[in-house]
Amino acid sequence: MTRSVYVTGIDRGDGRQVVELGVMELLTRQVDRVGVFRPLVHSGPDRLFELLRARYRLSQSPETVHGLDYHEASAIQAEKGTDELVSRLVERFHQVSRAYEVVLVLGSDYADTQLPDELALNARLANEFGASVIAVVGGKDQPAESVRAETHNAYRAYAGLGCDVLAMVVNRVAPEDRDALAERIVERLTVPVYVLPDEPALSAPTVAQVTAALGGTVLLGDDAGLARDALDFVFGGAMLPRFLKALTPGCMVVTPGDRADLVVGSLAAHSAGTPPIAGVLLTLDERPGDEILQLAARLAPGTPVVSVPGGSFPTAGELFALEGKLNAATPRKAETALGLFERHVDTTALLERVSVARTGRVTPMMFEHDLLEQARADRRRVVLPEGSEERVLRAADVLLRRDVCDLTLLGDVDLIRKKAADLGIDLADTRIVDPQTSELRQTFAERYAQLRAHRGVTVELAFDVVSDVNYFGTLMVQEGLAHGMVSGSVHSTAATIRPAFEIIKTKPDARIVSSVFFMCLADKVLVYGDCAVNPDPDAEQLSDIAVQSAATAARFGVDPRIAMLSYSTGTSGSGADVEKVREATERVRSARPDLLIEGPIQYDAAVEPTVAATKMPESQVAGQATVLIFPDLNTGNNTYKAVQRSAGAVAVGPVLQGLRKPVNDLSRGALVQDIVNTVAITAIQAQGEE
Repeated sequence: MTRSVYVTGIDRGDGRQVVELGVMELLTRQVDRVGVFRPLVHSGPDRLFELLRARYRLSQSPETVHGLDYHEASAIQAEKGTDELVSRLVERFHQVSRAYEVVLVLGSDYADTQLPDELALNARLANEFGASVIAVVGGKDQPAESVRAETHNAYRAYAGLGCDVLAMVVNRVAPEDRDALAERIVERLTVPVYVLPDEPALSAPTVAQVTAALGGTVLLGDDAGLARDALDFVFGGAMLPRFLKALTPGCMVVTPGDRADLVVGSLAAHSAGTPPIAGVLLTLDERPGDEILQLAARLAPGTPVVSVPGGSFPTAGELFALEGKLNAATPRKAETALGLFERHVDTTALLERVSVARTGRVTPMMFEHDLLEQARADRRRVVLPEGSEERVLRAADVLLRRDVCDLTLLGDVDLIRKKAADLGIDLADTRIVDPQTSELRQTFAERYAQLRAHRGVTVELAFDVVSDVNYFGTLMVQEGLAHGMVSGSVHSTAATIRPAFEIIKTKPDARIVSSVFFMCLADKVLVYGDCAVNPDPDAEQLSDIAVQSAATAARFGVDPRIAMLSYSTGTSGSGADVEKVREATERVRSARPDLLIEGPIQYDAAVEPTVAATKMPESQVAGQATVLIFPDLNTGNNTYKAVQRSAGAVAVGPVLQGLRKPVNDLSRGALVQDIVNTVAITAIQAQGEE
């Protein structure tokens, strides 16, 4: 029977989308096929479903998501009664539930619905669907005692109507009231209660949303600038010196279009990072001349300048009525919402109450979810030497919004802050260090000279060496100022890992440093090694790669069954290359009899049960291998890329193994999500080292 979770509320304005998104995140960690059903819907696009569909790669057709629109539902209830309305909605729900392992039900929104006793209707639908309820109570602009009473009343209402209440969520509480309320609200309630503080960035409209709502015209700005949150509005009227003092981080400047001094001044302040603004809104349909716009574009590239027809007063009225919404066009808001949910909700306990058994399949999304969850569970600090690279900054934005780990960025401090401001990224709580000017440079030079004295390195020479961001970052890891390092988006593999070889060095039980890729296929995760570091390992090195790779696989939840790959299976072939693999296999069996290993074995016999049944029917590994060790770099690197491109696999890595402390390399073509995953892996490796 399909398990269903019904997220509902008691009134409008509770910010329930944060909870709906958070619950979807939990469900997709457990099962591959999650459906969505919204019993009642307003006309127009369903922006939350579009967000869920884009973010979680849902294949569900939008036509199947909705039951009835509110007008139709109201007419049916008025003419034929509630039983008929419920009957139709139950029928449509079951059409969805038959196709999915779990269904997330999005309750009604209490906004202009014309339905009597909407809470009772949601409760009845939850019961008829066989769904458990997560009820959300809004706490915006309400005193703590009032929120507490309303939460108790809401629980009694749903429980009294026969609902299986999984948890209560109190959302948008004043941050200063959050901790005290969380302590008191659990009294006399038999279900968990989670209290989320109000997060201004979630209710703030983006510049794109402001532009659309006011019918504005974009004069300057790129997509990244239009995606910034307008956290505040500052109206220009004063002279420039006084006006600049009124600017706040993330504000949108609203000024008549003929005030070129305020336009240029606010953009210059943004360029200097004092403070970074969201953009400039010009009223009265007045537009600066071309020379002013050209100057503005040079001062703050990408920062939006938007013209609207209305005057300042009517524009202000419209602006203050705007509220940001989660949708597919606001992915950064989604990251903020998930970070808020995961910080204040015991997701492990809630998932246990949902009682959704994890599917046997492991999809790429599940693997990525697990990485972030493991990293978040025991927070570590990772240093990113390429701090001014845009992809690194965007990855840092995701990691910080999701509360995955602490970060240190290396590079020119002013340049990093300027680039972050241009991208609308808040680095207020992030440590930024310039190796050229850092007080640590002399200390690191002395330490590096000590480590490399046998190579004739003096302190003077070391002073120049450690100004390199990769050497500086590696020394931060070595000296315990960071737990791990990730680099390589603009540096070569050699530039990234050479400092680690010189400074951190290998573990006592590791003969060499090697690497693995986590290959996330449609239904499982395989571990490939070594595809990035060692060109032609001998039998002893190959056995070491196998043992290290098995340990890495186990560390990340992959049960290691090792296949030592070759062009022949078992005793069917001979030759130096086959003998190398055979010897390496025997070395692993002798040193680690606890590991399941087979070799030499061909790739198809290693992963395909039907082939294994013919070639090695008695093997415990053949047909179900999870750790595949390639005989050389040429084979490994080409195979991982072929599988990645041809099978649509997500390749996470390379993950370095064998170092005393974690340092990981990125592909220079790494995407933002690749960087996020690699940083999470590095943080998890650091947990293991501790």
